[in-house]
Amino acid sequence: MTLSLESGAAAVGERRVRLKRAARRSAAFIGQMARNPLTAIGGAIILLLIVTALFAPWIAPYNPLIQDLNNALSPPDARHWFGTDEFGRDIFSRLVYGARITLYIVLLVSLTVGPLGLALGVTAGYFGDAVDKALMRITDIFISFPSLVLALAFVAALGPGLEHVVIAIALTAWPPIARLARAETLSLRQADFISAVRLQGASPLRVLWRHIVPLCLPSVIIRITMNMAGIILTAAGLGFLGLGAQPPQPEWGAMISSGRTYMMECWWVVTIPGLAILINSLAFNFLGDGLRDILDPRSE
Repeated sequence: MTLSLESGAAAVGERRVRLKRAARRSAAFIGQMARNPLTAIGGAIILLLIVTALFAPWIAPYNPLIQDLNNALSPPDARHWFGTDEFGRDIFSRLVYGARITLYIVLLVSLTVGPLGLALGVTAGYFGDAVDKALMRITDIFISFPSLVLALAFVAALGPGLEHVVIAIALTAWPPIARLARAETLSLRQADFISAVRLQGASPLRVLWRHIVPLCLPSVIIRITMNMAGIILTAAGLGFLGLGAQPPQPEWGAMISSGRTYMMECWWVVTIPGLAILINSLAFNFLGDGLRDILDPRSE
């Protein structure tokens, strides 16, 4: 009984030590980010985007789908901070709900292309020979086409829709990550500690999962973060062409497309969504640059 109580207390103490270490590392990481003004600005904008998407029903003053033709194309004022569109819908409310669609696309694409590109890249780099040639030739085929053109082709084949946009962008965004993971693996597979692990009888799967993948993760995370700006722009481009979120969903690219007819007389209809795309794209680029400085020691 005494031994079980002592072991339980030891486990609790070890858990507390781990939590304290994690808290110190998190505080140090945040402190490093805060020392770079552009990284801090980018992180703050992204945090604001996430909060806006989570609390959209409480932040938006109007329903983004309800039309009010009597107030169509009203300029910004105290009632409608960013004005209204051609159907009298509040642009600020539509921007707020559009943040949900943007984050939905960015998160789903990132969660798809990250593991896929990492798995293919480390597999090609570690095994080499025929496996490397086969996987890299497939990667080269995808890279040879401009990403927006290839995404257009996939969406045209799958049909318009938000889910199809996610699939199309994911199919075009994984090759650069695979190439990066392969390059990292090629530089690691002949390292002394990898050779020592092999001599101890570790299987290739264990070597990849326990030793190579963790070392490739920082570079992959940096690349994914910097790719998020491109994901936003591609999604907005597809929405502008009518292939993304379908009306009346408040997608930023679709808002620009629907308001371009009135842009000369009513500048706010296209300027406000365009600024939202620009600011959030820059924020992800700033954050990616900061993560590169912190996570990649070779950038110093």
